[in-house]
Amino acid sequence: MGGSASLLPREALGEYQELTFLSKQEILLAYKRFSELLPKEERENACSARVPKSQILTLPELQANPFQHRICRVFSTSDNGDDSMSFEDFLDMLSVFSNSATSDIKSHYAFRIFDFDDDGVLDRKDLEKLVNCLTGQGKESRLSNAEMEQLIQNILEESDIDKDGTINLSEFQHVVSRSPDFTSSFRIIL
Repeated sequence: MGGSASLLPREALGEYQELTFLSKQEILLAYKRFSELLPKEERENACSARVPKSQILTLPELQANPFQHRICRVFSTSDNGDDSMSFEDFLDMLSVFSNSATSDIKSHYAFRIFDFDDDGVLDRKDLEKLVNCLTGQGKESRLSNAEMEQLIQNILEESDIDKDGTINLSEFQHVVSRSPDFTSSFRIIL
């Protein structure tokens, strides 16, 4: 029989439990789901394999997420920028999006996902991309320029504590701390 659990070394399982917010069962399920994304001949070495971004994006849990590409970018440790994921990258992603992850961890990663240009602040361009992701890219759902400008202005007035025209991580975390739904809505469950 020897299911997928036998291919994940026991000591690695213990280590993953210590380093993530995931239970033993969640880690084993993650391993199974990750392995299934690999070609059959690579499944035995899933711990050392990388799954291409195109395969990661076939997960139903990511398909409907408007930030799917940013999620892959933020959690991938690939050196060549292809946003592929190792099993540990995959576990990190699931850990952050788990119910057990702290609000601080979730808000830190949400900030990184929303920081489209990876410059450490959410500026007007990041906020515009964020709004477009949330409202959809179609003409009927897209905001007019005036509506977009007003919304970005409102976001900055509410969030930009130091009034520098951008939202830094601590300002973002301050806003998130006042949003009781954030922690429960920022999740992916396999």
